[in-house]
Amino acid sequence: MNIKDLYINFHDPFWVITLSLALFFPVRQMIWVLYVRKLQKIQKEVSEEEKKKLKKRASFTSFLLCVVFSYLYVSQVF
Repeated sequence: MNIKDLYINFHDPFWVITLSLALFFPVRQMIWVLYVRKLQKIQKEVSEEEKKKLKKRASFTSFLLCVVFSYLYVSQVF
C-alpha cells in the first residue's frame, strides 16, 4: 500500500469530518436562537429547562445538517 492509496481512502472522510466540526457550533447556535425566538412568540417567558431541551434539539438537527452538507460539498468539490 503506497501513499497515494492512503490519500484516496482517507481524503474524503477527513474533510467531511473537519468541515462538519467547523460548521456544527455556529449552525447549532443559529438554529437554537430560531427555536427560542419561535417559542418566545408563543410564550413570553422561556425557562432554562425549555432552553436546554431546545439546545439538545438544535444539536441533533445541526449534526444532521452539517454532516449531510459536508458530505455533499466534499463529494462535489474534491
